[in-house]
Amino acid sequence: MSTVIILADFQGDVATKTTAELATVGARMGSVCAVVLAPAGKGAAMAATLTQGPISSIAIVESDEVAKHGVAAAADALAQVAKAKVADVVLVASHAFGKEVAARVAIALESGIITDAVDVAADKVATQLVFGGSTTVHSTVVHGTSVITLRPNSVEADLTASSAPSENVAVTISEAAKKSSISSSQPPVKGGRPELTEASVVVSGGRGTNGDFAAVESFADILGAAVGASRAATDAGWYPHSHQVGQTGKSVSPQLYVACGISGAIQHRAGMQTSKTIVVVNKDPEAPLFEICDFGVVGDLFAVLPQATTAVTAQKS
Repeated sequence: MSTVIILADFQGDVATKTTAELATVGARMGSVCAVVLAPAGKGAAMAATLTQGPISSIAIVESDEVAKHGVAAAADALAQVAKAKVADVVLVASHAFGKEVAARVAIALESGIITDAVDVAADKVATQLVFGGSTTVHSTVVHGTSVITLRPNSVEADLTASSAPSENVAVTISEAAKKSSISSSQPPVKGGRPELTEASVVVSGGRGTNGDFAAVESFADILGAAVGASRAATDAGWYPHSHQVGQTGKSVSPQLYVACGISGAIQHRAGMQTSKTIVVVNKDPEAPLFEICDFGVVGDLFAVLPQATTAVTAQKS
């Protein structure tokens, strides 16, 4: 049985659903050890939030140097744990921080790396969508430890209760990992909606909104969804770039993705086409996104979305 190390993913001091997704994939290959990188004195509390997923053990690394020196120190610590545990596989969430950590870990372990996997089989074969999502690739690491980053929401997480034993693991952050320091940081301002990459439902608006996202936001709120936007909408200044979905934005893979007024250029499709169910609202029947959707409505979003919002509200009541 393989030894699988996952880097536990946190929002603040609370483990995210992504951690359970990593554990779910890891358990296919072997025994899962979740690594918690925490400031001094906070490790036990953070580890206590790992309550879901097939996690066999938890390794707690408490070090203020990780927070002070950022990604380089985090990668150094994770690589040391992977070596100590003789890991066969290292799984990390495929977001900006996770991919940089994974790259540095692969170098430290002298191993190959696969990024942006949407699935990993029991035999360590990873599935990727490349060339803007037009091609599916199956690949595996053939040298050293398999270091793989997994897109959030790309697999269905095993959310069964977990109460894995934990242990403190001592590491020594190398001088090479301390060459840069974080002098200050500010967490992103959180609204009342779910985080885009974590949400199970996403409603996105594009050029067809003409800059008016009110109908998109109202429909998203009644569904408890996150709000996304196409590159055209964010480039026009209609919606923050932090909400952009696409090849140059965020990759999402929710249970339900509703695209409103988005034609579906390959740039956008690359970031959302792994969604489980895709609904398209567009007045152009030739919009490319209709080719990959499960349900399509040819119509003006300003006429369709208010009716849909009313119908969902009535159904809920």
